[in-house]
Amino acid sequence: MGRVILIVMDSVGIGQMPDAAQYNDEGSNTLRAASKGENFNISNMKRLGIFNADGMEDWTVKPDSFEGVIGRLAEKSKGKDTTTGHWEIAGVVSKEPMPTFPDGFDDELIKQLKEASGRDIICNKPYSGTQVIKDYGKEHEQTGALIVYTSADSVLQIAAHNDVVPLEELYDICEKARKICTGKWGVGRIIARPFTGKYPDYTRTADRHDYSLKPPKKTMLDYISDAGLKVKAVGKINDIFAGAGITDKVRTTGNMDGVDKTLEYMKEDFDGLIFTNLVDFDMLYGHRNDVNGYANALTEFDKRIPELIDALRDDDILMITADHGCDPSTPSTDHSREYIPWLITGKKEVVKGGVNLGTDIGFGNIAATILDYLEVDYEKGEDGIEGTSRIDDIVNMFTMQEVCSHVDHTILAVNATWEQVKQVCDDAIKYGTASICISPCRVKEAKEYTQGKIKICTVIGFPSGCETTAVKAFETADAVNNGADEIDMVINIGYLKEKRYDLVLEEIRQVREACKGRILKVIIETCLLTGDEIVKMCNIVAQAGADYIKTSTGFSTHGATLEDVRLMVENAPKGLLVKAAGGIGSIADAKAFLRIGADRLGTSRVIAAIKK
Repeated sequence: MGRVILIVMDSVGIGQMPDAAQYNDEGSNTLRAASKGENFNISNMKRLGIFNADGMEDWTVKPDSFEGVIGRLAEKSKGKDTTTGHWEIAGVVSKEPMPTFPDGFDDELIKQLKEASGRDIICNKPYSGTQVIKDYGKEHEQTGALIVYTSADSVLQIAAHNDVVPLEELYDICEKARKICTGKWGVGRIIARPFTGKYPDYTRTADRHDYSLKPPKKTMLDYISDAGLKVKAVGKINDIFAGAGITDKVRTTGNMDGVDKTLEYMKEDFDGLIFTNLVDFDMLYGHRNDVNGYANALTEFDKRIPELIDALRDDDILMITADHGCDPSTPSTDHSREYIPWLITGKKEVVKGGVNLGTDIGFGNIAATILDYLEVDYEKGEDGIEGTSRIDDIVNMFTMQEVCSHVDHTILAVNATWEQVKQVCDDAIKYGTASICISPCRVKEAKEYTQGKIKICTVIGFPSGCETTAVKAFETADAVNNGADEIDMVINIGYLKEKRYDLVLEEIRQVREACKGRILKVIIETCLLTGDEIVKMCNIVAQAGADYIKTSTGFSTHGATLEDVRLMVENAPKGLLVKAAGGIGSIADAKAFLRIGADRLGTSRVIAAIKK
């Protein structure tokens, strides 16, 4: 299936949207503002293409070429807050803005909060989170009253000193507030804001906790987890989605801890999604109008990008995006209505390089593309995921027909019956495979049965390769006489290990001659070889005049690996093709081998998977 690592740089917008004036955000450009800060250096994102996004035309830093995929996305949802931004990234468009309270919350709501918490309430107005504890912290300590405040976003925040309101009590109060805040009071998030210290030197702690509304319908996360794949949430992602669709979660203490936790998840063996939010850009620098801090945070994250790229599996894709803007250079300390970047990279065999997707309407394109890459079925449109997949523009994909055209549909079990072989023949013809690969004793029957509708491949010296050269040559000639179109032969592994390269070369040459012009694939059993031996065999097989070098019989310790196939592709002389065989158990496996350069796939299970 593969994996996608999706990292949201919270608030790193890249320029005002056309409707920015409606949100009092005309002229906002968070990335441009941060670029004017001291020590700003995002050379890795520059290399991947972030400065090649639409709207960057007048930037002097714009490079002529780039290595990744870059797009610019406009938000469909009404609003500019964290919840709507993340929900839309996951495929859910908010048709109406979530309620805001620029004059504070109404008396009835405050009354219910007092009754539910058993405490009085002070402040109740829009406020900076750091300033509010300076202005109201002392009164809070003296009275035990909760500091309740909001912002231009759809939030109700409750600040409390750990020594006055223990953390668990604060969380419990916020859970009660979440139940109260529905309907006309249905803010996107209730946020617990614990702090410590002595007046006037209070400090907010990393124990912030968000209590979000549940998305109104299935998101990308639900579709992925319902398909049996993992959704691993890093940072406040779990809070933003109220846990819906998430299989694993971990909290973070800041941006670098978020990167560390993401890398830890990347070490695990699973298919699905890692969804990470890096909150410091927004929380520590955007809302505090700290241009230099914002610049340093971007530089710090950019330095970690090579680690993330190095940790990618062959079938992983890394996506870096944002959820809104928060320009630190404007008078406002609130979020800004901006386009977001969509930066994508991965192994060069998987992700296309130097692609500019232009500007698309809808953050949901991210969700649709991820679901298509993970091969997860999903509903589209207003009842499903609201986005357009750009998978064909981003990833080197293969249709089922293309996959089948590279498959040698195989049945080599010693107990295979003629009825089973006939079924393989029928399936191969139906799905258009490159050939069927069967035992020598079945070639004549299969040739008569298929009447030229499919190529017949058989195996020689199978599976040990220990027969004499004369026997292999005779067996090849016999198979050709019976109608074989292609020959897969097993080399003498012992000769190779003894460095008797002349004998290995001569054996292949004699089988090549016995083929009488048929395609010859040479099985070298990579699981038993060193890297140097694999490279040596690439040259010997090419010198002998064979058409393919093949990884495995499927009857030894293990079959093909991506590492071995990549080594073969990189070292095969011009004209020599590579066949991966053994252990290719899924469509995703097949696509992965094709992406890295294999031309044929020996497998019995890919067609079975397609039939399902």
